[in-house]
Amino acid sequence: MSKGNALTIAMVGTRGVPAAYGGFETAVEEVGRRLVERGHDVVVYTRGSASREKQYLGMRVVHLPAVPVKQVETLSHTGLSTLHLMTRRRPDAAFVFNAANSPFLPFFRLRRVPTALHMDGLEWRRSKWGPRGKAYYRWAEQFGVRTGDALIADAPGIADYYAHQFQVPTELIRYGAPILESVADARLDELSLAPGGYHLIVARFEPENHVLEIVEGYRRSSATLPLVVVGSAPYSSEYTQRIQRAAQGDDRIRLVGGVYDQELLDALYFHALTYDHGHSVGGTNPSLLRAMGAGTAVLAFDVPFNREVTADDGWFFTTPADAATAFEAAERDPEATREAGTRARERARDAFRWEDVTDAYEDLARRLATGHSVHRVARKARRRAEEW
Repeated sequence: MSKGNALTIAMVGTRGVPAAYGGFETAVEEVGRRLVERGHDVVVYTRGSASREKQYLGMRVVHLPAVPVKQVETLSHTGLSTLHLMTRRRPDAAFVFNAANSPFLPFFRLRRVPTALHMDGLEWRRSKWGPRGKAYYRWAEQFGVRTGDALIADAPGIADYYAHQFQVPTELIRYGAPILESVADARLDELSLAPGGYHLIVARFEPENHVLEIVEGYRRSSATLPLVVVGSAPYSSEYTQRIQRAAQGDDRIRLVGGVYDQELLDALYFHALTYDHGHSVGGTNPSLLRAMGAGTAVLAFDVPFNREVTADDGWFFTTPADAATAFEAAERDPEATREAGTRARERARDAFRWEDVTDAYEDLARRLATGHSVHRVARKARRRAEEW
């Protein structure tokens, strides 16, 4: 173990830093830099970064390649990261992100590196994976349960899933929410939008994100403010075409494609009347947290994950008809809608703080480094036959 209270902590299995992609990467950056500020040595394995710097916000960055094919990109990079880690000074603890990376955990165990596996959402339910991909994720979940020293769930619903399916405990560690108190509205001019004058979707075009149902519901509604749809479909052109057909001929619906300019995205989140969230298979979703932190009222798909994150404060839908009713209600009383947004920001400020998230990671790293492990009780765990 490292001298004194300082630990060497490895973070493996993501695109790394600087964060430019998704929730895992944002968590690695936000938690990693705070761990460095607390005196720890943090090593982040990174792929595909435009920067080749060996340090970022105090974290040590190891750049390694990956095979640029969807099915093996993550696994190939994590395999190289594992090999690199095994040949260097042993860290006190490692955080491995994504249950798909569980096949590499035996190598960490061989090197005597205590490891926590972040399980992510219910990946095998995502439509982008074919039958073999879904089967692999279900197998990888069980293998990870049996092999890791600790399992991280990012939402109570995910923790409940592992308790029900495998009868194993998890570490509940959320994401943090960026809090936006004020954002200039000048960038809205680029899209001919007015503050408080539009509804917003930000999502990949995948069936489990229910973009189609939101668009269909909006089209049925009598809403007058435009619906701005930010997103694209890296894997599903057929689903994209269905969304395009649903929007065709309705000038209120604006499909603007992907937006990767963070300043523009912040302005879109902050100045929307509602944020319309269809995600259904993840846990605590970073996009939802970003909207709440921006003080925007939420219209969300009705699943336990979304109700828990929002504390049931918002509109919830399962069908296009439900969504249509919600859009009309939000526009009918814009003052009440803005007040709902203010409550969302306070919920984000109180319940989703990056300092609290870092506390949890630091505490888990210390426990791992001093011998904590669920491996003895989880190594023979089997999935229950009944579905959760």
